[in-house]
Amino acid sequence: MWMLPGQNQSWVSEFILLGLSSDTTSNRFLFIFFFLLYLSSVLGSGLIIILICLDSRLHTPMYFFLCILSLLDMGYVTTIVPQMLVHLLAASKTISFAGCWLQMYVFGALGLTEAIFFVVMAYDRYVAICYPLHYTVILTWDLCMRLAAGTWTCGFLFSLIHTFLTMRLPYCGPNIINHYFCEGPSVQSLACMDTHLIEMVDLVISVFVVLTPISLIVASYICIALAILKIKSTQGRCKAFSTCASHLTVVTFFYAPAIYIYVIPKSSYSPECGKQVSLFYNVFTALLNPVVYSLRNKDIKVAFLKVMGHGRVA
Repeated sequence: MWMLPGQNQSWVSEFILLGLSSDTTSNRFLFIFFFLLYLSSVLGSGLIIILICLDSRLHTPMYFFLCILSLLDMGYVTTIVPQMLVHLLAASKTISFAGCWLQMYVFGALGLTEAIFFVVMAYDRYVAICYPLHYTVILTWDLCMRLAAGTWTCGFLFSLIHTFLTMRLPYCGPNIINHYFCEGPSVQSLACMDTHLIEMVDLVISVFVVLTPISLIVASYICIALAILKIKSTQGRCKAFSTCASHLTVVTFFYAPAIYIYVIPKSSYSPECGKQVSLFYNVFTALLNPVVYSLRNKDIKVAFLKVMGHGRVA
């Protein structure tokens, strides 16, 4: 870490996470609630991955992207929730400087990857609705692999920049983080130097991975809407829209809290409100995604029944 010239400072070697509540009884109920929530989200995402891998009818670009989305959900919720569960019951709520660095980086990498990956999924729906006869010609497996690899590379690269700049700040005073995990804005607020430059870098990254993807997604769905309006039959319109409804739902619930946390000015950021919003962004969205895609998707239901030994059930 950096040393401030002319000062004899004691440097932070660990942080204390305040968590969600200081009440022991409340923490026990929260532990049970979030443990069940975490278990459900991991099992739900894991089940979707298994079904897609086992059922050859689901070996299409759309379900390949859904498999990656489920993997990302499992990853970033596992980066946050297990430690939060331990801190809900443990007397000590500390995390080492290195542990904080690692948690911030992995969570940021997976979250940023997912933010960019939603554009890829929107492009998939755009091709499927606007160019249905050329779907497999346009979205080849080579292109799908390149798109997936590109999103992962961007996510891990931008997270490395954000985490490196944040953890290179001098932390020589308070070490209490008003959060349940090492979230960027909360950690930066503890630095004993001006963080204006870091905030500007974060804003640029946020614009690239939040506002730009949203703009591309909106543009793709405008084209999709225009294509759907050209369909003459009402049944055909409903079927076309239903293929996009799940994606629109998860995109809305992902980006809305992300914009509040990472895009709005830091002067308007409330730590307590930020914790509540990030809970939805981090935990509930990971549970929502498999629920939305499984309940609204006939192919997933059929694959599940087939795996359970009811292959003849429609």
